[in-house]
Amino acid sequence: MPALAADIPPPDTVVTSPNVTHVLNIPKPAPIAATINTDIAFQGDYAYVGNYGGFSIYDISNPRKAKVVSSVVCPGAQMDVSVYGNLLFTAVDSSRNNDSCSSVGQPATVKESWEGVRIFDISDKASPRYIKSVETNCGSHTLTLVPGKGRDRNRNVYLYVSSYLPAANFPDCLPPHDKISIIKVPLRSPETAAVAATPVVFPDGGNETQPGLLVPTSGCHDITAYAEKDIAAGACMGDGVLFDISDRLNPRVTARTTDPNFAFWHSATWSNDAKKVVFTDELGGGGAATCNEATGPTRGADAIYDVSRGRFTFKSYFKIPRFQADSENCVAHNGSLIPVKGRDIMVQAWYMGGLSIWDFTNSSRPREIGYFERGPRAAGDGGGIWSAYYYNGYIYGADFHEGLDVIKISDRLTDSARHVRTDRLNVQTQESYHR
Repeated sequence: MPALAADIPPPDTVVTSPNVTHVLNIPKPAPIAATINTDIAFQGDYAYVGNYGGFSIYDISNPRKAKVVSSVVCPGAQMDVSVYGNLLFTAVDSSRNNDSCSSVGQPATVKESWEGVRIFDISDKASPRYIKSVETNCGSHTLTLVPGKGRDRNRNVYLYVSSYLPAANFPDCLPPHDKISIIKVPLRSPETAAVAATPVVFPDGGNETQPGLLVPTSGCHDITAYAEKDIAAGACMGDGVLFDISDRLNPRVTARTTDPNFAFWHSATWSNDAKKVVFTDELGGGGAATCNEATGPTRGADAIYDVSRGRFTFKSYFKIPRFQADSENCVAHNGSLIPVKGRDIMVQAWYMGGLSIWDFTNSSRPREIGYFERGPRAAGDGGGIWSAYYYNGYIYGADFHEGLDVIKISDRLTDSARHVRTDRLNVQTQESYHR
């Protein structure tokens, strides 16, 4: 049955739980207003918001008065972003006629087409400078920044590039594509960045025959590294994967799992102690209404796994308890931990389901503790919040159409997080918030 009309907010209306406040909305800057917002990275007093048309830099030194500093028009979906020092890395999984910011779409069947990673110098926030591109097989749907180890830490960073959907008529994306690309970026000479390794994740093929898969495994969609613990969790289409990344250029698969309820393993979030991992299922590819009663609580949801002795143990599912209208695309999407000592709490985007703040301290009994959402779009064109991340006391949500939302939660379960500060947040590069 569809959700009851009485349960659905009026079109374009913001609603929140009593412990959540909508602080501010900043519309998309004019240069990229026609294309959708995607991922966010943070460093110092700045947020970097990806967009299919490029990216924007926001001054968030005062979150209640956050403002746009600059926008760079440089199209190429889906513009996953990571930041490190004066470098911004952007992922392009859209076949272009060249690597420039003035490029246009060109079929992947053309050998000369380009897709991969662009690198920008952001030392001048008002005028970022494009310095390098690196082409990768099948493009870069997402990227994960992994710092070097030991003496290498201040010399290099590594980008784990996830991509998929090969085809026999794509010269630079041929099957089988059961691998990732690793770009080595020398910090003192980023213009020399290049692909340094292409390790195979599934030498015997991934999950390709399970009923209900969105598409068979042919690579990974996203990888979340916990570099200080030398581990990573891979959301790889039809498979969930555990990596040992102690050798940055030679990540080694140590465990795999599948789930009959999962259509597309989309992303992963570690608990702070790395004893749990939350995987998301992007049922319907993000374009379908899957937060209704007909879909149920175990599909298009999160799956929580305990991780012990290098193995996954499934514990439970979590899905937002508020039904959405059949016109609203809604599914589990990108989120981050809220740094609460002794508890596992995260904020997570659900497209037109808004964002949810939920507690999975008891991995068998997760529960929502707060939310923010908008009613169906009057324009009828779908959308919602792509990514929702907690950074230094506030939650930031990148909405497809509405721009950047700044949100605050005030709750006894999360209030202690305001004392935890960090200088940088790339969500796919987790760092511990207390030792």
